[in-house]
Amino acid sequence: MIAREPTLERLAVAHSLLLDPFHLGEPALARALATIGEHRVDDADLYFQYTRHEGWSLEEGIVKSGSFSIDQGVGVRAVAGEKTAFAYSDDLSEAALMDAARTVRAIAAAGQSRRVKLRSSTQVAGSRTLYPPLDPIATLDSTQKVALLERVERMARSRDPRIVQVMAGLAAEYDVVLIARADGTRAADVRPLVRLSVTVIAEQNGRREVGSGGGGGRFGLGYFQDAQLTEYVDQAVNAALTNLESRPAPAGQMTVVLGSGWPGVMLHEAVGHGLEGDFNRKGSSTFSGRIGQRVAAKGVTVLDDGTLADRRGSLNIDDEGHATQRNVLIEDGILRGYMQDSMNARLMGVKPTGNGRRESYAHVPMPRMTNTYMLAGDKTKEEIVASIKRGIYATNFGGGQVDITSGKFVFSASEAFWVENGRILYQVKGATLIGNGPDALTRVSMIGNDLKLDSGVGVCGKDGQSVPVGVGQPTLRIDGLTVGGTA
Repeated sequence: MIAREPTLERLAVAHSLLLDPFHLGEPALARALATIGEHRVDDADLYFQYTRHEGWSLEEGIVKSGSFSIDQGVGVRAVAGEKTAFAYSDDLSEAALMDAARTVRAIAAAGQSRRVKLRSSTQVAGSRTLYPPLDPIATLDSTQKVALLERVERMARSRDPRIVQVMAGLAAEYDVVLIARADGTRAADVRPLVRLSVTVIAEQNGRREVGSGGGGGRFGLGYFQDAQLTEYVDQAVNAALTNLESRPAPAGQMTVVLGSGWPGVMLHEAVGHGLEGDFNRKGSSTFSGRIGQRVAAKGVTVLDDGTLADRRGSLNIDDEGHATQRNVLIEDGILRGYMQDSMNARLMGVKPTGNGRRESYAHVPMPRMTNTYMLAGDKTKEEIVASIKRGIYATNFGGGQVDITSGKFVFSASEAFWVENGRILYQVKGATLIGNGPDALTRVSMIGNDLKLDSGVGVCGKDGQSVPVGVGQPTLRIDGLTVGGTA
């Protein structure tokens, strides 16, 4: 059997879903781009998308709801200097495409940039295969999906009689995108995405506490075998039961140790957003103009890597057709670079880094994170916890907020422990971490050798757009962080 080159295979799938049924072909794409290019613009592209989504949810022992949706459309964009002209349509006819192109041309007409150079020939974007080009919705039938959720519910209830309620959800998405750029580049991607979540409520002596677990990635639903389900269920149940014994958290400035894995969400929020190109081009980030300077303690190396196989935040190409990369943002404490989409990269005189992302065809791309994490150090988790004289060991986080301009953050720890003289004494409830992202990076004094990525649940919001992302880190000790407590 002779297999087609991966990008050509994905282009064929995209054509079959997004162009062929609507009698669109390369001549129509070229005409639309040529129409946009009649006025002075620096760049232009067409972004076609087909998305099919399915979700199931279980509560009180039964699957109470299911959802299924299909969405498709095209976004048409022109960029002139710092100005973006954008139109979109859920009608994929050539008439609608040309209407959108003329609208964008009219919006961009006032731009004072050069005329974009249109290529008469097309070129296929480079290839890579980070995940299978499958439809995950079809990897289990409806009966199997319901049975999967029921199995999760039984597993959770069997763990402990104090578990009084179980909620579980299963979601699968099949996403196909096709990108046509004015420079002649044609790129496509077939993006599977699945996620399973479980939330439990435990009750004891009239007190109720919640615990949650789950994960997923870019693969089929067959990933959720018993071993994986056990991990998610145990995570949720253990969190809820431990919270039943929690005490009010102390407050003040103290040593804080962050656990590995999902606690990397604090790194994502407090530092990652500040390293996105748009904030730095505009000078609104606390990291603006600091390339080559020390911004973190020695040993702190932060990456954004969209090339990790099967990960939730990974992409074969970004939403502008550029290959994703392994970008070193901070190296041994020194700021090395920012995450860039094509517009901000051009305006800053650098190359795109494969971080141009958008929620859908109805949104413009912007610099966004993929999988953001800190590399491991040489200390064991046990050494780091043992080093705490008096402080907090936070192993899981709930919500948080950050101010990009100042770097100030507030995060609530959903699972944290009070430690004295190197011994974990008890769980605390209501611990809130307060600080400044760049300052916190300079206070990192110990880095664990246990780098771990999250289980595949991250969703990042920016300017009203949400995209799937990944986070991660090893165990970290941060000195002198402010904890807002309830004690």
